[in-house]
Amino acid sequence: MSEEITRSVIERGDLAHLALFLWAVAATTLAALLIRELTFSNRRFTHFVDEIARLNRNLNQFVNLARRNGKSLDRRSRNSLQATHDAGEKTD
Repeated sequence: MSEEITRSVIERGDLAHLALFLWAVAATTLAALLIRELTFSNRRFTHFVDEIARLNRNLNQFVNLARRNGKSLDRRSRNSLQATHDAGEKTD
């Protein structure tokens, strides 16, 4: 079927229109693929920002708790931070 269409276009002298059509199809396909990839990239970046925000919340909670209790961030407190982090992962 495509041979018939191509032959018909060539016989009528519309080769430039065929070339223009093929260019338009290729450009449209490329644009669609780029938009799709941009969408995936945006989702990955949003996930990254959400994880950073979650980490920031956990660290702020820990620091505020330590300040309220009048403790410094020594080795024991760092172990508590790890436990807080592990508990946060289990609830998500």
